[in-house]
Amino acid sequence: MTVTITDIQKKKTSGEKITMLTAYDYSMARLIDQARVDMVLVGDSLGMVALGYSSTVPVTMEEMLHHCRAVSRGVRHSFLVGDMPYLSYQVSEEEAVRNAGLFIKTAGCHGVKLEGGSESVPAIEKITRAGIPVMGHIGLTPQTATALGGYSVQGKDVESGRKLVEDAQAVSDAGVFAIVLECIPSPLAALITETVPIPTVGIGAGNHCDGQVLVTNDLLGLYDKFTPGFVKKYADLAPVIRKALSEYVREVEDGGFPDDEHSFRGSDAVMAEIISGMKNG
Repeated sequence: MTVTITDIQKKKTSGEKITMLTAYDYSMARLIDQARVDMVLVGDSLGMVALGYSSTVPVTMEEMLHHCRAVSRGVRHSFLVGDMPYLSYQVSEEEAVRNAGLFIKTAGCHGVKLEGGSESVPAIEKITRAGIPVMGHIGLTPQTATALGGYSVQGKDVESGRKLVEDAQAVSDAGVFAIVLECIPSPLAALITETVPIPTVGIGAGNHCDGQVLVTNDLLGLYDKFTPGFVKKYADLAPVIRKALSEYVREVEDGGFPDDEHSFRGSDAVMAEIISGMKNG
């Protein structure tokens, strides 16, 4: 049975922690789903870890929908959230609803996520009125990281800290079912979690949030170009994969692969007849 928004909200009430991870393809989505993770996010972080961009900004709607469709084929248990990319919801409320609808109608998502605080309230209200579940995202918002002074912790002074609390309340009032809190001090995340009636999901926001999300490629040590300080590596797969690939190259070049165990022989008699016939023909 698929996790629902009601299930997620009940976890906040009961004090159970919510789990969330990213996925960008069918194979990883199946593994995450089989681990019984509550929510799967097809994040625009795919721009960096899957598409090789330098940031999330270049990611297009077409790219997001393509990856969401792949992930949706592998998800049976988890609640699936699609990340709305840069300029897919900021231009107009009508365009925001249209694009959000594509995640639900054509890509198999159960809800969408968009970044921003009070400035995103009109889009959130319009999308939720259309019957589409929306997840908020405040703190460090990668799509506008340049305007925030780069990829750094947010809410470290009184003014910006109060603004984050106000933003959390604003998007909650606008109808989001949960909020991602990214790169903010743990005490501030705790205050927001106590203040708003909806679940908070932290990433670099301490352990007082109602749940946690990480980029799966970071958690598994697959993306070793850069690892944020808040990431705990539960595996370090990049060296393992490089070693396996190097062994493959060496064995092919040395003639060690494929060996008899990994080759099809067929019937000796039939093969001998075919070969003999070809030579004599």
